[in-house]
Amino acid sequence: MPSLPPLLGARRAPTDQSGDTAPDDSGDFDAALDDAELRTARAAFTQGRRQAARSLLRHTGDDWDRRGHRLTVLAREPYAVARARDWLHAEPGSADAATLYALAQVRRALRGKEDPDRAREACATAAALAPADPTPWLGLLRLARTLGPEREVLGTFAELRRRHPEHHHAHHLVLARMAERPAGGRAAEDHEVYDLAERAAAEAPADSPLAVLPVVAYAERHRVLAPADPADSRHWSGPRARRILGACFDWWLEWEHDEHPRRHIDLNHLAFALSCAGRPAEAAALFRRIGRHATRAPWSYAHRDPREAFRTARARALGH
Repeated sequence: MPSLPPLLGARRAPTDQSGDTAPDDSGDFDAALDDAELRTARAAFTQGRRQAARSLLRHTGDDWDRRGHRLTVLAREPYAVARARDWLHAEPGSADAATLYALAQVRRALRGKEDPDRAREACATAAALAPADPTPWLGLLRLARTLGPEREVLGTFAELRRRHPEHHHAHHLVLARMAERPAGGRAAEDHEVYDLAERAAAEAPADSPLAVLPVVAYAERHRVLAPADPADSRHWSGPRARRILGACFDWWLEWEHDEHPRRHIDLNHLAFALSCAGRPAEAAALFRRIGRHATRAPWSYAHRDPREAFRTARARALGH
């Protein structure tokens, strides 16, 4: 993907953070999604037993999207920093332990409970232990997406893509940040985040879930623009939006990958977009695939209660 032009003097939009599934504090949103092995390992890890997590990560190998997903979820646990530190003391050279520790520090830094520089140092240490692994760079990208200047976001993204060009989570984080750029006098459907998303989708293999990125970009601009009622927004009714929605839904019908660890995030974005666009029949097929694996983002966008937004859209689409 070519480098984006620099944004000089732009201010960040004061909107909800995105690019991640949000914390599952409500009990209705589980960041593990449908990964049963991860849920088992997480339960043991929460109790202070790391062997299941150790085995899980060893068997994950270099499936980088899955590794990033699993480590990010494990790092969300309340005592993840302490558990990972103990693991590092027991196995000082463990890249798994170091990466988990780094991502847990990143999470604390993003919640204002840790110095971001300490989290960056932990990510750098993990990256040195596993130079081919993009996951420590994912931690750095999460920090940059929220706390860093744009040049840091793009530089970190470039390093991550050198290790895994199709990294799903990384692309979502970058789109979330780029969506916050001011429109700069462009027409609504000409915002550069749409160009970025379509270019990334076009450059990915035909069966890559990055094909859904144009819908993600529209959802992120929806978040920034924050209409009072998504169903009343003209955001989803323009010719480019209609073309993107049709193309991404058609891609899902032909190429859906049941094994991708973050596929429910794509399904939720598609269902959200189709619901906002007033296409309930297509949304219904997606809600059936989502089942109980709702994600807080994008249903929380426009400052809505995500549980109510999801349930209302699902009921409308399914006719009950």
